[in-house]
Amino acid sequence: MFNTIVVDELIEEDKETVRRLLVESYQQYEHEYSDPEAWEGYLKNIESSVDNPHVDKVLVAKCNQDILGTLQLFQSSEKAYEKPELGIFSPIIRLLAVHPESRGRGIAQELLKASVNYAKSQGAASLYLHSTDKMHKAIKLYEWFGFKRDRTKEFKNQDILVKCYRLDL
Repeated sequence: MFNTIVVDELIEEDKETVRRLLVESYQQYEHEYSDPEAWEGYLKNIESSVDNPHVDKVLVAKCNQDILGTLQLFQSSEKAYEKPELGIFSPIIRLLAVHPESRGRGIAQELLKASVNYAKSQGAASLYLHSTDKMHKAIKLYEWFGFKRDRTKEFKNQDILVKCYRLDL
């Protein structure tokens, strides 16, 4: 039997579930970190992102009452990254996550579609996101979905190139 994926806004009661989902989803990148303290800092940053006052919306993908995926939407590069110099004044997706046991069911696509609808409702001409080479599967999904690389909005995070992808609406 096929269960429908519904995308809604995060409600207060689901914040801890989303925090756990984020950690479990990003756990696959732990081996990329040679410094355990850097990894712990990254996880703490991800956990605290649920309470970020600069986030415009947190979307969650549910099947029945189970939260299977999430992402965060910001209104600008200043709010998303504290980087006004990037000059992005359109919605930005951050921290797209699908629980490892729920991957391959189209959940990320549904979250991306909801993000496009949100961006259009805001009158935006583009929707942005940033990623790194270690997230190669995610990048393939973004490109398949229609995002194109925008090198003019990229930045370095320590020694890592944070690549920008833009979807023109």
